[in-house]
Amino acid sequence: MPEENEYLTVLDYLYGKSLMLQDTSGFNKVLYFYLIDSLAHIDYTAGIYAYNYGSPKNIIGAEYMRWRVDEEKKGDRAKFPAFVNWLRKNNPEKFNALPSLWQMIYDTEDPASYRSFRIVFDPDSKNPIPANVFYAVIDEFFDTEFLKSIYADASLGTLFSTYCSQN
Repeated sequence: MPEENEYLTVLDYLYGKSLMLQDTSGFNKVLYFYLIDSLAHIDYTAGIYAYNYGSPKNIIGAEYMRWRVDEEKKGDRAKFPAFVNWLRKNNPEKFNALPSLWQMIYDTEDPASYRSFRIVFDPDSKNPIPANVFYAVIDEFFDTEFLKSIYADASLGTLFSTYCSQN
């Protein structure tokens, strides 16, 4: 294990968060999948910065990521990226309220993407994502107002359901 570095504290920060005060069974199932998926990408990306790429922690993370590639194609999950782009065009206020990682990764006009399961904001850069960016995106996913919005009967949950029924 490497000496203490800034990405280990990012991982500690992520692992210190909790959804215990939320009834996750009431979340919109697709939005919950993408919430957990984004947290897994944050964990994996910070993990490869904090630990050797071949460490057991990163190998285990990669196994989950391989599984999720097939899972995101099932049912309404496949509609989520298009939903984010639909929000950008038709409901910019809701789009701007999304966690920035969702805005960047799923916006077709943004170069950010998941590459080999890693979060990559600029495909031409070889520099790691600064640690402070991880803190910001983690906080966005655990923001109380965001979490309230992804319940099946809440604002983002109902918008997504409506979008799915029409597309």
